[in-house]
Amino acid sequence: MASQTQAPDPGALPAAMIEHATAMADWVVILPVVLCLIGGALLLIMRKSRIGQAGLAILVTIGVIASDIALLMRTLDGPVSMTMGKWLPPFGIAFTADVLSAGFALAAAVATLVVLFYTQAELQLREVRHGFHALVLLMLAGVSGAFLTGDIFNLYVWFEVMLIASFGLMIMGGRKIQLDAAVKYGFLNFLATTFFLVALGYLYGLVGTLNMADIVTAAAVAPKVPMAAIASLMLLAFGMKAAAFPVNAWLPASYHAPDPGVSALFAGLLTKVGAYTLLRILVALMPGTRDWLGPVLVVVATTTLIIAPLGALAQTNLRRALGFFVIGGIGAILAGLAIGTPTGIQGGAIYAFNSMLVMTAFYLVAGLVERVTGEMDTRQMGGLYAVNSPLSIAFLVLVFAAAGLPPSLAFWPKLLLVEGSVASGQYWVLAAVLINSILTSIAGSRLWAHIFWRQGRAGTHSEQPNDRLRPLSPTYRGFAAVPTGALVLAIVLLGLWPNPVFEAGRLAATGLVDPVPYVAATGLAPANDAAQGGAAMASEETPR
Repeated sequence: MASQTQAPDPGALPAAMIEHATAMADWVVILPVVLCLIGGALLLIMRKSRIGQAGLAILVTIGVIASDIALLMRTLDGPVSMTMGKWLPPFGIAFTADVLSAGFALAAAVATLVVLFYTQAELQLREVRHGFHALVLLMLAGVSGAFLTGDIFNLYVWFEVMLIASFGLMIMGGRKIQLDAAVKYGFLNFLATTFFLVALGYLYGLVGTLNMADIVTAAAVAPKVPMAAIASLMLLAFGMKAAAFPVNAWLPASYHAPDPGVSALFAGLLTKVGAYTLLRILVALMPGTRDWLGPVLVVVATTTLIIAPLGALAQTNLRRALGFFVIGGIGAILAGLAIGTPTGIQGGAIYAFNSMLVMTAFYLVAGLVERVTGEMDTRQMGGLYAVNSPLSIAFLVLVFAAAGLPPSLAFWPKLLLVEGSVASGQYWVLAAVLINSILTSIAGSRLWAHIFWRQGRAGTHSEQPNDRLRPLSPTYRGFAAVPTGALVLAIVLLGLWPNPVFEAGRLAATGLVDPVPYVAATGLAPANDAAQGGAAMASEETPR
């Protein structure tokens, strides 16, 4: 294997990379994927036994988190790349990580760890024996691989790994509502994957490479109109996967169907991979096409921001309403992409990191609410504040986080989006961001009032205490409530002390708008046009 973290002498690169073994420190770029695949394989072997599966899955995920932290610290000094075998870039299979990809991989692993603890309270024996823990690690492998790959075709491969695992988790339990949701989820995602694969074929035919770093240099001198057509196909494909308007109907129709732990895993991870890919492709790989698609991005971002909370207002099913909150978060990420300046991209990147944690926690809290009330319909809930005030506080904190209000971390990227939209004159985006916060606050407050503040169930029982409420069992308090509370607390603490996330977001935005270090990390020399374009964009505005 070969690796490189800084731009070497181009003439000495091949010999250096071939003759010298990869430094052990550079193996960290593939460890998150390798650990998940090895752990998943072991769990499949022992799937007939309930004992030990949860412990092994948790230990593997902790190892992935440690690897992601080490990788993130390493990328603070610049991107790191590893190419498999002696096929040097752009021909070999490359893993290339920068602050953006390493930070997203870390958030995904943390969300997975919390979900693994949570599901120990609700898993049935048959679900364990059907390979639940193996599928979770396989899905984390696909998500981590998508974030860390340096080859756009292998991005497609990791998407397939992720989707295969998610299909298995979606239908685990075999209930009719799960099968119905899986059909909707599967059809739309397969259609999006088809669009992506067609775009890859056109891209390879046009530029002759699928290595991301090499695409940066090739796209800078490629014909602009065909590149814009390819970028449009990718925007459609990943807009569907991210559940952006108008191709978002599948998400609230499917994410409420599986068990709450699985719903939380989907809400935290899956749509963010699509959003990450759009950031990577339209900002770093094909920046010229982002300018062409600017008006379309503005329309998609603003409509997604406004339509999502309106959809939540119309829902009575708790987790279906949260599905629209997920969509609203995608609108905020796309708003950063539509703004296009370093500040806007920084806001979108930080918001995506925040949304991975917030929506995971929100679905887990919703699962606890459903457990206490025995209902999924908010009209049949009520009076929960008197029974479980910590759950009420956690829910309200997450409403603030979804709306982008303090003291949550989401307030700061929303502030960056406002600042970036004002500085760039994108007043439609500014209005949509503010309207989204207002409408999300109203929708979330409505849910909170119905579930916690109202005395009892809707109708004739609304003023009577809800006699269907039940306390959480010791198992749920230990395995589900405590990890969920820890995640909510972490979201608040990050909001009160956002400096580390801000600095990481600044470096991530800089790495996207100026991809020269990313290209150099693979040993490829960036084209002059690409280098000048990145430097010009970075100089438009200093990332904050």
